[in-house]
Amino acid sequence: MSVIELFMACATAAGFGIAIAAFGCGIGQGLGLKAAVEGIARNPESSGKVTVTMLIGLAMIESLCIYALVISLMLLTTKMPALDAIMGLAGAAGH
Repeated sequence: MSVIELFMACATAAGFGIAIAAFGCGIGQGLGLKAAVEGIARNPESSGKVTVTMLIGLAMIESLCIYALVISLMLLTTKMPALDAIMGLAGAAGH
């Protein structure tokens, strides 16, 4: 496996990973916001508690997408700890 092939595989994995994470987080945040708005519409007096809980929940969901972004950036910059070992094994297997 050449370095170019490894980079192409990492770029593809990073692209798919961040796309799936953004899609999932977007759906989760949309469902959470929908439920909060419906709850406030039914009981306007609870808007303070619902809003605080919703914001905490949205921050937790968003952190998952940020973790996916960090992993994707690690794949793109090839800052993987075992990259030298993997490349050494791939070079030894190819000869």
